[in-house]
Amino acid sequence: MPPHPVPVTRPDPDGITLSARAHPEPVPGPGPGLRDQIIRTARGRRYLPARVRRPGAGFLSSDAVTDSFDAVAYNRAAWDREVENSNEWTRPVGPEAIARARAGDWSIVLIGYQAVPRDWFPAELAGVDVLCLASGGGQQGPVLSAAGATVTVLDNSQRQLDRDREVAAREGLDVRTVLGDMRDLSVFPDASFDVVFNPVSNVFCPDLAPVWRESYRVLRPGGVLMAGFMNPDVFIFDVTALEERDELVVRHPLPFSSLDLPDAERERSYGTGPIEYSHTLTAQIGGQLAAGFSLTHFEEAPHHADATARYLPGYFATRATKP
Repeated sequence: MPPHPVPVTRPDPDGITLSARAHPEPVPGPGPGLRDQIIRTARGRRYLPARVRRPGAGFLSSDAVTDSFDAVAYNRAAWDREVENSNEWTRPVGPEAIARARAGDWSIVLIGYQAVPRDWFPAELAGVDVLCLASGGGQQGPVLSAAGATVTVLDNSQRQLDRDREVAAREGLDVRTVLGDMRDLSVFPDASFDVVFNPVSNVFCPDLAPVWRESYRVLRPGGVLMAGFMNPDVFIFDVTALEERDELVVRHPLPFSSLDLPDAERERSYGTGPIEYSHTLTAQIGGQLAAGFSLTHFEEAPHHADATARYLPGYFATRATKP
């Protein structure tokens, strides 16, 4: 139940507006100290600067979505554009974060601004093989490397991987980068990693079963999968109303894909941004279990940047192990 009664009004035949608390109180993030230390890895459409969503070159029209349409290639180009536009999740960490990590004082997040509990990780990272899955951008990979882990970053965007290379070169870190689809880890042999760290990024992936199967395959027995993902319920709301007016207008059925929107609405709400998919909790959590994982921990966090935070969690995080 929401913390306050929510009167419902019907502004038009297409949606329902939750009009109470249209401008919620800000959701507190971490204090200045923790904010400086954590690496903000969660990715969601509300993080995209408005200028990225403006119509222009790269906008996906329905005419382009044919049988031969390659959603992975489209999202690769879209995330390359995010780098050009300095999306928050494409900005590399600074020297201070690396220095702290080398001193053992490090923290990263899977969801929102909520630091991952340290006991989700091995007690010591030295010699631990970590795959940062779909998490380029020069953020979590370099921090884990500076903390002692042997790090490989796989991402669908070459420009995002360039950010990791920049930090590695600047700080003298050994970070391996691989361009690829998170569903296809065939470049890695079986049992290659101790940890797979996957922040909120499968929202840009059309299907999840191969992600979990491949993560299971490349982990060693006893290995850990940490995954952050969007609460699918947030996708019922109209993006424009939410971002421009802080109104919760119920509009979309689930499961949601931005590919299913009419051109005008997709152009208005997503512009040249990547394609997004809501997925179900069955696909997210049930998919991990079906792949063979054992779930050990679960957390949720409010979306810190929009009106949904007052009524429901925007993110979920899971920790699972390979027996």
